[in-house]
Amino acid sequence: MTVSNTEPNLQNNRIEALRTNKLYLTIFLTFLLSSGVFLHAQDIPVKNDTNIPKTEKQEKQEAAKNDTLSVDLKPIASELNERAQDTVKTDSIKPAEETLTDVVEYFGEDYVYLNRKEKKVYMYNNAYIIYEDMRIDAGLIILDYNKNEVYAKGIDSSGVYSQRPVFVQGTNRVEPDSIRYNFNSEKALVFNSRTEQSGFNVISEVTKKVNDSVIYLRNVKFTTSKNIDDPEYYFYTRKAKFIPKKKIVTGLTNMYIADVPTPVGLPFAYFPLSEDRTSGVIIPSFGENNSRGFFFQNGGYYFAINDYLDISLLGDYYTNGSYALRGESSYVMRYKYRGNISARFESLVEGERGFPGYSEGSIYNIRWTHSQDAKSNPNSRFSASVNLGSSRYFTESINQTNNASALVNTLSSSVSYSKTFEGDPQVNLTLAGTHSQNTNTQQISMSLPNLNASVSRIYPFAPSNGAKKGIIQNINFQYSLSAENRILTTDSLFFKPEMFNAAQIGAQHNIPITTNFKVLKYLSASIGANYRETWMLKTTRKRYDQNAFDGDGGIVQDTVPGFDSYRTYNFSTSLGTTLYGLFNFGKDSKIQALRHVVRPSIGYSVNPAFDRYYDEFRIPLTADEAAGEIVEYSRFENTMYGPPSKIFSSSIGLGLSNTFEAKIRDRDSTATEPKKVTLLNNLNFSTAYNLAGDSLNWSAVQFSGSVPVVPKLDLNFSGTLDPYALDNNNRKIDVFNINNGGSLFRLTNANVSVNYSFSSKDFNKRSASRSRTENETFRNGGRPDDLFGEATDIYDGRIYEDETEEEEEARTNVEWYNYSIPWDMRLAYTITYGNERRQNEISSQSIMLSTNLSIAPRWTVGVSSGYDFKNNGVTLTQFRFQRDLESWQMSFNWTPIGSINTAWYFFIGIKSSMLSDIKYEKRRESDKRL
Repeated sequence: MTVSNTEPNLQNNRIEALRTNKLYLTIFLTFLLSSGVFLHAQDIPVKNDTNIPKTEKQEKQEAAKNDTLSVDLKPIASELNERAQDTVKTDSIKPAEETLTDVVEYFGEDYVYLNRKEKKVYMYNNAYIIYEDMRIDAGLIILDYNKNEVYAKGIDSSGVYSQRPVFVQGTNRVEPDSIRYNFNSEKALVFNSRTEQSGFNVISEVTKKVNDSVIYLRNVKFTTSKNIDDPEYYFYTRKAKFIPKKKIVTGLTNMYIADVPTPVGLPFAYFPLSEDRTSGVIIPSFGENNSRGFFFQNGGYYFAINDYLDISLLGDYYTNGSYALRGESSYVMRYKYRGNISARFESLVEGERGFPGYSEGSIYNIRWTHSQDAKSNPNSRFSASVNLGSSRYFTESINQTNNASALVNTLSSSVSYSKTFEGDPQVNLTLAGTHSQNTNTQQISMSLPNLNASVSRIYPFAPSNGAKKGIIQNINFQYSLSAENRILTTDSLFFKPEMFNAAQIGAQHNIPITTNFKVLKYLSASIGANYRETWMLKTTRKRYDQNAFDGDGGIVQDTVPGFDSYRTYNFSTSLGTTLYGLFNFGKDSKIQALRHVVRPSIGYSVNPAFDRYYDEFRIPLTADEAAGEIVEYSRFENTMYGPPSKIFSSSIGLGLSNTFEAKIRDRDSTATEPKKVTLLNNLNFSTAYNLAGDSLNWSAVQFSGSVPVVPKLDLNFSGTLDPYALDNNNRKIDVFNINNGGSLFRLTNANVSVNYSFSSKDFNKRSASRSRTENETFRNGGRPDDLFGEATDIYDGRIYEDETEEEEEARTNVEWYNYSIPWDMRLAYTITYGNERRQNEISSQSIMLSTNLSIAPRWTVGVSSGYDFKNNGVTLTQFRFQRDLESWQMSFNWTPIGSINTAWYFFIGIKSSMLSDIKYEKRRESDKRL
């Protein structure tokens, strides 16, 4: 091997393997010897002599004359040729293969020195060498051609070791103190290396790289800490075998915290390093429960089926016989859909068999969410949000610490598929199933399935082009269909055959016809009529049976299967306008102008009486008398949509909407325009007068409105004003309250509510943090905020799992002298007043408060609580303490006050999901029997 560069002072060079010249010399000598046999020397002809070629006859005559001197040269030439070929035969010893098969690039900022005697190249200061997929950066690099090795180390200047080597081969990166690498065997010997593999930081005193797939380590530290020089914790072992991107297998391993060994040790350890999800065992947590004994919780197996689907099977076991099974799965198809499904079952045993207080029971819960990307198919969409199960699940679950979910009173589900058929007119079709469950009364209402179809508006008299004008051209009609199978049942009969016995099936067809037009340019008028047809597959018949009820007689109701229907129709019209009032106070005034927007409206509606759908039967006074009480009923009673109205109504509706706005002088002196603010938003009043009624013709006045107090804080109010008075028995009479010695209206009920959310970021004008609405409580049907407390993830307890590197840096890199303390607060207040029967009382009044405060860069405390002014008591209260321990995290949630959920939960563990099983947790569950 020779070096192509002979100048020792060049800084950036390339070395290539060169072929030896022996091969070219052999070929050249062979060519000369062969040419010497076949060629002969020729004399230079005499000047002016003509060299005439001889004929064949002349050549024969001359050959005959010199016959005694003729020699056959062919054998001699052949022998000489063979001898010549023998002397230039290829050497039987094959030349050595080239050591370097690719270009070597090297660089040194201060100098690159080639020592021909030692056959070494020295590169100094910010040096690097590149060969194939290998690159080494270091302060000093020495390339040895005798051993075909490269040696790299840092620079020791004034006791400071800098420019440590950085060895990169493929996707592997190592930062050692020094390194030796052999080009022939591709083996390396690394001293004090630092590398990162799948979130693991590996610090090894001596590393021997055997090949690309096997690396042996000695005196090794494993940690997920980002501070490699001084990790707050690590696992130490003397020997380890490292297979990149697959696993690390060690011998005796011990955990160190702050360089102090702990009793946590294992005879061997296995650390998986797969970059993809892999199947594996989920290690359970263990502890003791006062009523159920020792337990193992949340243990099972995780199945990583593929990149789009996974399944987790978990279970709990208590020594008193209680157990729980859970299955959870997540799936996703990018740009198409995503979702998750979970099913939970728990068998609960309380007390000891044969002793008082012993009980057995089971609870379950099923949840499923599915969302479709809107771009995957604009004309069809499938979605699901399912949350059903036992009404007592969230209050009695042995592995449920979500207090907020226990306060949920309603479980609801919806699965729907919608399809749009483009065209003129457009047709929309929706097929769905719904479920609603009251956890207090344990009543369940299901609609499975239900069908909704509609046809867009059709204007039969509209012009082919141009705007529609006039009452005729604006005539339009629609069509809609609603059909469902409704099931009403209880929690105890859910999923049993009895729940289907009382199922009701029906359908409604609606055809509204409307038109609108202008009256006197400023009045907007509309006229409409609606036709409705209702179908039923079950009706009822009532009759009086003297022999019923053990001969005592009574009303018997029979269910009659079969198709039946009724038809209804009505008519309505309305008239409205918009009025503007502006009051100017001058540009020098703080309030420069007031604007009042009024939208009055009046309407009239007629609903005919459909008494033909009603029947009668008689209840005799005695068994012998035919006379008696006449009972009127409709066969459509107790059906899905109920019976049509048998009372004729003709009423006039009145409405008034108000908005008050102001223009005020802006505090900013550079502003050229006044600032616009809303003083009163949507102050609405509505009432009606029944023309066909014989008494109590006026309906109560409904009012509602909103008052903006400060940005993001609105005071919402609503109520009812009744114009009629009450008698001594607190019953409404046909006398106006003002004529009975009272005021014009009687305030029968009112409600005021305030919701406010603010934080320190509202004052320093920083962007708000990301909202986490997809939390456990929200999926269970509760509030998305933390007014009832935050849900604790009992599976891994992670707190900071969703933080990005920028968010973590902003949260932790805070100077201690910085007086700014991040905080946030949510406030909700509501009060309800009731006075329908002169009770004149506050029926409910409560305030809820939630706040979080970062008292230090890594400390966060929070509290959620409230007070019930009606019952004079503190509502459910939760205290939260969270500590970021760099690579670890700690949390403590305590619920000291609550109806049934007083408990606490403590967790400390490693943040990394790879080591999520290394944790300690302890909790005290609430007494579910209370």
